[in-house]
Amino acid sequence: MATRLRADARRNRAALLAAAREVFAEQGLDASLDEIARRAGVGNATLYRRFPSRRHLIAEVFASHMTAAVQLAEQALDHPDPWAAFVGYLTRVCELQATDRGLAELLVTSAFDDDERLAGLRSTAYQRAVDVLTRAQRAGRLRSDFTGRDFALLMMANAGVAQHSADPQGWRRALTLVIHGLGTR
Repeated sequence: MATRLRADARRNRAALLAAAREVFAEQGLDASLDEIARRAGVGNATLYRRFPSRRHLIAEVFASHMTAAVQLAEQALDHPDPWAAFVGYLTRVCELQATDRGLAELLVTSAFDDDERLAGLRSTAYQRAVDVLTRAQRAGRLRSDFTGRDFALLMMANAGVAQHSADPQGWRRALTLVIHGLGTR
């Protein structure tokens, strides 16, 4: 059974996770751990006591993000219109990626595949994405040659546009063009 944290330790952990979400979103996965500790209002020793390595902190922060990606796909699978579900799902995932540099980097790297929880969530998120696109294909609305690998390439492209475009909403325009190219009508 896991040991219960003291109230101050729980507060410190929550502050570290909130600061890490913010800093990773702004600066990416290589963000300064010192900055995370500073924004959380704790010392480096507290950060390392709670999270022995950068990888542990990243895994904890992004497990919730990957869980959200799975939930988005599951919501899309419940939507009555397969094409609207695909477009809505793709738009929301691209938006999450465009507004969170750390998530964008995590979605296009295999560096954390050795973390069982993240790898499992990533695998589930990918499979649900494939389910969403397959459903749109079966409805005759999505090009039949669009695959899960193409979806992964699209995520890489979106990350690049989001990070390098002078227009913070440039990813939306690029996505709109891609969606029009993917549709069958």
